[in-house]
Amino acid sequence: MAQGIVSVAYIGATIMFILALGGLSRPETSRRGNYYGMLGMLMALLATIIGIVSNNYFVLFAGVIVGGTIGLVLAKKVAMTQMPELVAILHSLVGLAAVLVGFANFMDHTTVLTGVDKTIHDVETYLGILIGALTFSGSIIAFLKLSARIGGKPVLLPARHWFNLALLLGAIWLGAKFINQSAVGGGTLPLVLMTLIALVFGVHMVMAIGGADMPVVVSMLNSYSGWAAAATGFMLNNDLLIVVGALVGSSGAILSYIMCRAMNRKFLAVIAGGFGTSGGTTLAGPEEEAGDIIAIDSTEAAELLLDAKEVMIIPGYGMAVAQAQHIVHEITRKLREKKINVRFGIHPVAGRMPGHMNVLLAEAKVPYDIVFELDEINEDFANVDVSVVIGANDIVNPAALEVPDSPIAGMPVLECWKGRTTIVLKRSMATGYAGVANPLFYKENTRMLFGDARESLEAVLKNLV
Repeated sequence: MAQGIVSVAYIGATIMFILALGGLSRPETSRRGNYYGMLGMLMALLATIIGIVSNNYFVLFAGVIVGGTIGLVLAKKVAMTQMPELVAILHSLVGLAAVLVGFANFMDHTTVLTGVDKTIHDVETYLGILIGALTFSGSIIAFLKLSARIGGKPVLLPARHWFNLALLLGAIWLGAKFINQSAVGGGTLPLVLMTLIALVFGVHMVMAIGGADMPVVVSMLNSYSGWAAAATGFMLNNDLLIVVGALVGSSGAILSYIMCRAMNRKFLAVIAGGFGTSGGTTLAGPEEEAGDIIAIDSTEAAELLLDAKEVMIIPGYGMAVAQAQHIVHEITRKLREKKINVRFGIHPVAGRMPGHMNVLLAEAKVPYDIVFELDEINEDFANVDVSVVIGANDIVNPAALEVPDSPIAGMPVLECWKGRTTIVLKRSMATGYAGVANPLFYKENTRMLFGDARESLEAVLKNLV
């Protein structure tokens, strides 16, 4: 009877998780999707505690209280601008859980398996720990990069591809040793050595990936964490973990593909690394060859906006760093009150994680119906009077379309230079995370507004009278 109730609860939780994914696919339904996900997790947790757990309740509830408290504190303290690094560190915890559960399962001798069943179980354990360890260390490095505790510049070791191949072959060889030794009661040493190899591979893989590819890294690690959870489900013979892990793993893989397509990059090229720096100041050539820039102040920027009928706002990571999204909303509201049509153009890889800009704008209560993706808005720039680029660089770089040998050649970008005027808010003339000079800054219809984005926009808002 109890097992039947658990199965029904797990089916209900699975349905909630599927509805959550569907809801999270659109900004308008994302809040509802979150509620579905929370309800599904609550159902799964209660069903497991009531129907499966039979002892050690004190340890279980202590863990729930500690974990729940940490989650609640983080939810209240972490700013929306810090979401990318929070997501990365949470991925690392999923990986660590897979490793710990894998070792606990390996050392648990209460269930005796033999023959093919034993071999299959050992493979499940081995893969779960391997994927979990890789996810754990890779996510830690992603967190350190996203939080600027280490530089975003790719670390490219000599013969790094041969090094990765050696690690892979070593993991396969140790896997064979582990299965053979586990059959006779051993296998601890190969399992530990493989875990160390996976940890090293996770560090090396993410260290070799540059800042420009970080949105892909976040979605990729999301996929890895899902597959680690699925492998854990096979280890524990838990159908819900298998299904949920597969959902997360497959959705993360699809998102990684979408991110790569948005950057005109191949997934293997991202894994190989080397694209993107920590944001340098070196231009592709002498500055005088690029042309002259036209700098303006906040008063002139406000005048341009007030004279416009069509305004396009293009947010980038600079808006997130300056926490300027609320000021952007106030400017939008003020312009719309003056019957000026304001829209937002969002590039799929703007920011540090998929949907980063959408999340920030939603937090600032920018209406969903004026926020558009790149493929929805790009053809409209010819009719735009003023485009406002806030802390974005590579996603509005004409070099992607005009310079065949550019590192970002072929990458779809927001073609704001086709409008009447473009206002670019930047602290300096530094390049973006791809380390590529931006010809947009030197075009005749571009105006540069230098300074902190929040302070500059506050000054613009005061002049919108």
